[in-house]
Amino acid sequence: MGARLSRIYTRGGDRGRTGLADGRRVAKDELRIEAIGAVDEANAAIGLARLYTAGEADAILARIQNDLFDLGAGLARPQAEDTEGRLAVADSQVKRLEEEIDRLNAELAPLANFILPGGSPAAAHLHLARTVVRRAERRVVALSRREAVEAAALRYLNRLSDLLFVLARWLNRRGRADVLWRPAAHR
Repeated sequence: MGARLSRIYTRGGDRGRTGLADGRRVAKDELRIEAIGAVDEANAAIGLARLYTAGEADAILARIQNDLFDLGAGLARPQAEDTEGRLAVADSQVKRLEEEIDRLNAELAPLANFILPGGSPAAAHLHLARTVVRRAERRVVALSRREAVEAAALRYLNRLSDLLFVLARWLNRRGRADVLWRPAAHR
């Protein structure tokens, strides 16, 4: 069920419009397109973080990147259509994120204070990806106030930002290399 692209440019968007999966043309600044774009940005940020990961962390992120394409495909096909065989994220994918969060978090010491984005290069990139995922979540929430959106998409993005936070700490030597916030330290 993959897309076959024989040409990359079509000139179809030259006047500020783009196509949804159902064939409709819409303005590129419509909220649905903003949401799809934000999810794409999140996926790219995770791809950048993967340059610094290996093993289990990289496998988790690879699955997530694929999931985000499922989520974007669901957003590109408005829910008013027939949902039979529709590509979108499912509750099982949300559950997998929760299980990964719980498993990784069990290896971390509880947080005593806030941490700053940073530590290792992998963790720094995951913190950035987390903030991009939060922006995508805000765009999808805004869309959901106007149009139907799969509930699993909202849950997935919410859990994903949590997973990226936990994974960043896990990659920071199980939290030992976290950069701690020191309130008013430089007054």
